[in-house]
Amino acid sequence: MAKLSDLIAPSFYELYWDVVKERHTRYKLYGGRGSTKSSFVGVMIPLGIMEDPEANAICYRKVGNTLEGSVYNQILWALDALGVSHLWKVSKSPLRLSYKRAPNAPEQQIIFKGCDDPDKSKSIKARHGYFKYVWFEERAEFDGEEEERSILQSVLRGGDHYVVFYTWNPPKSVNSWVNQDVLTNDDPDTVCHFSTYLTVPEGWLSEQFIVDAETLKRRNRQAYRHEYLGEAIGTGGQVFDNITLRAITEEERQTFDRIRQGLDFGFAGDPLAFVRMHYDRKHARLYILDEVYAVELGNTRAVELIRKADPQNLPITADSAEPRSIASFRELGLRITGAKKGPGSVEHGIEYLAREIDEIIIDPAHCPNTAREFTGYEMEKDRYGNFKGSYPDRDNHAIDAVRYGMEDEILHRKARVKNKAKQGLR
Repeated sequence: MAKLSDLIAPSFYELYWDVVKERHTRYKLYGGRGSTKSSFVGVMIPLGIMEDPEANAICYRKVGNTLEGSVYNQILWALDALGVSHLWKVSKSPLRLSYKRAPNAPEQQIIFKGCDDPDKSKSIKARHGYFKYVWFEERAEFDGEEEERSILQSVLRGGDHYVVFYTWNPPKSVNSWVNQDVLTNDDPDTVCHFSTYLTVPEGWLSEQFIVDAETLKRRNRQAYRHEYLGEAIGTGGQVFDNITLRAITEEERQTFDRIRQGLDFGFAGDPLAFVRMHYDRKHARLYILDEVYAVELGNTRAVELIRKADPQNLPITADSAEPRSIASFRELGLRITGAKKGPGSVEHGIEYLAREIDEIIIDPAHCPNTAREFTGYEMEKDRYGNFKGSYPDRDNHAIDAVRYGMEDEILHRKARVKNKAKQGLR
């Protein structure tokens, strides 16, 4: 058997031990071309089956006729590279790989399925043991997490531990569901792992691959960043390019003394969004710390959740279009006032957040919906493919809450610009 260090790139070593020691269930591997993420999964699945006599695997692509040229051939490569292909029986009709650890032992299988017909997974059952391993290759082709859940509910039965692999190259738009899934992931049973060809040992990739990558890097830097570095570079309409998603430490939080808070009302179709933040004016840096974000939230419960996020009961600026709600929240004990708003307040507010603030730092574990809104907020296009002149009024409830909380800074900047314009006319 070949040395695993000759088959698994160093960037996957820690992940290898995580899988072997069964520390997590879901492994979401994304990145650019040639990062060897699919090769890693192709090695891990047969290794795991050969170690566990109860284990089987099922590999999915969105379209069935793409299976043989991708996941099937990938695992065949792994069997050859591991030096164990003589122990496996190969079938092309149907696509299937079978392993028997002894002459009288039951057969373990790796089967391959397309999701052209979602009902195909409902009747799948392992001949022996259970489906311990599931692989969704080219995840971005799938229709969303609901489709994945439906499949997993059908196949994850009867075992003690499951391993679900997801591999994909990120789509351009940050707003894509797979990109948002990684950006806002807070599931402790999920590992998200990013890789590029730059982390692969020298000599593993062909000379032509490197030449193609370097050529694209010179000719089209944006395309290179997307295709080879796995970056979601956007469609060109992304509004906020000053976002940093990271944990904000407790030590940092203890130093914050310029707390701003905003509230956008909602109930049925639209969520109520409360956002708590700290603004570092000296460095033009906004820290988004906590959120309350929910639909069908009654006033009493909403105030309870806000007070939990804001135990000091600091001032809150809210949407002034809801005076009755403001009065109700005030009666329930909040120090709340309505935003001044006015003509052009949406445009001025968004432009301030996008242009005047150097960095908006969002803690995605505490503020997953705020992170999703800011990273996914893009200008809309008309039927000719041109960007519209106004900012879209959709999926922006946390953004509105941030605007309200930062209103005094926004109005101060607006007045300063207006005064400069007046002076220029004299």
